[in-house]
Amino acid sequence: MSASVTIPIAGFKDVYDVPRVEKALQELTPGASEALRAVYEKMLRLGGQRFTVKPSALPEMDALFDELPNFTEVLEDIRKHLALCIDSNDCVEVPPMLLLGEPGIGKTHFARKLSQLLGTGFGFVPMSSLTAGWVLSGASSQWKNAKPGKVFDTFVNGDYANPVIVVDEIDKASADGQYDPLGALYELLETETAIRFVDEFVELPIDASGALWLATANDPGRIPEPLLSRLAVYEIDAPDAEGAARIAQSIYREIRGAHDWGKQFPEVLSAAALERLAAMPPREMRRSVQAAFGNAKIQGRSEVGADDIRDSRARKSRIGF
Repeated sequence: MSASVTIPIAGFKDVYDVPRVEKALQELTPGASEALRAVYEKMLRLGGQRFTVKPSALPEMDALFDELPNFTEVLEDIRKHLALCIDSNDCVEVPPMLLLGEPGIGKTHFARKLSQLLGTGFGFVPMSSLTAGWVLSGASSQWKNAKPGKVFDTFVNGDYANPVIVVDEIDKASADGQYDPLGALYELLETETAIRFVDEFVELPIDASGALWLATANDPGRIPEPLLSRLAVYEIDAPDAEGAARIAQSIYREIRGAHDWGKQFPEVLSAAALERLAAMPPREMRRSVQAAFGNAKIQGRSEVGADDIRDSRARKSRIGF
């Protein structure tokens, strides 16, 4: 479960200048991109102010330490940064982080928990499925089917000026010969330049300096050194047997608590089911728990048993994936 914490609205921040958007809209030519016109109109409707939030007191994080035992070092550093901004007018400042570790050990799950802890927005950029450089910074409106990038989208369509933005599997980004998919990060990870970040589609600056950046990767050797030097690197190991059991129980409680049908099942897993589930990576745990609830329901049982926990990796190997 996420930590119990009271998070007030600390204030507001302008992430873009509305009069400048109005001027840009008025200066569009009749043949200009209708998609760009629609973006400008939406920016005017939404206004430029967004919430900035931070904890009113140092949050209780024991539950997170218990739920995410293999992220202890990261959580300890985050707690230190939170302590610095408490009882002050300063915003939360956490250096850009890189979580290194094998696939499926819970890196993306951790990022979502961090967003919940801080009470702010969440943006997600899966680099393994994207090749063009404009996924972060947008593409010129002169191109067919062009659109704003993920950073602009997170700030303009979200409610917060200090969202957590995850660049997932940063080591799997691949260029297409014309664009560097990671090029925009050199600007975005530095406060001095992020404060006037220009999306290539919109061609207007936004203040992206409040973003809390978190990248995940499996192989640091595939990340350019100048980019790697801008990130605080944490090596995340797979949890030990005890930690895996705590993670499994936490995932079960989380899924159960998120659905009304969860009330039909007990609050904790049986020992046999927990043992089988804990043998899987956290990513597989989540998939298996989701399926296990359905298996038990179909069988007319109100408790998830060990036989309901099935490893999706084993199923894939049997059918040739």
